[in-house]
Amino acid sequence: MISHDHHLESSEGSGRHHEDREAVTNVAREMAATPPSDGYLRIEQVSARTGLTKRTLRYYEEIGLLAPPTRTEGGYRLYSQDDIEHLERIKRLKDLLGFSLAEIREIAEAEEEREHVRTAWRQATDPHAKLAWLERADELTLRQLRMVEEKLAGLNEMRDNLVGRHERNEKARAELVTQIDEGKANG
Repeated sequence: MISHDHHLESSEGSGRHHEDREAVTNVAREMAATPPSDGYLRIEQVSARTGLTKRTLRYYEEIGLLAPPTRTEGGYRLYSQDDIEHLERIKRLKDLLGFSLAEIREIAEAEEEREHVRTAWRQATDPHAKLAWLERADELTLRQLRMVEEKLAGLNEMRDNLVGRHERNEKARAELVTQIDEGKANG
């Protein structure tokens, strides 16, 4: 049988455990709310800012859409302003334009390569080398343009189908209204 004193000790112990857990939670909240002094943001802050879940951020890192972020000594992810801009671009491509993650990865890789080409072009002094870098940049641009045109073609096809459906509905509506009006006139 449990004595009253033992029950009080258990209650006090669980109260302390609850207070400890609450203190840890409060410290974690403060850490998440306080930006690191070096301009980096923690995963919670990036999640709130971009509207992407922490799980999505980790997944993008896992599949190579996002470079592994800087980490604290404790292993916490820290994201730079460039990381955030990259995430916002990914989100825009996915949400607004309907690109798949594979297509977004291809676009991101082409953008990264184009940046390298741009740097090499600026550093090159030989006109032949500059021309070769310019041609490579154009190849990358045309590849991305083809992807966008494919998306647009698909969207235009979908739009045409919807417009056709709407026009058929309008025609059926007009016929029904005419029948109703004729029925009132005859009845």
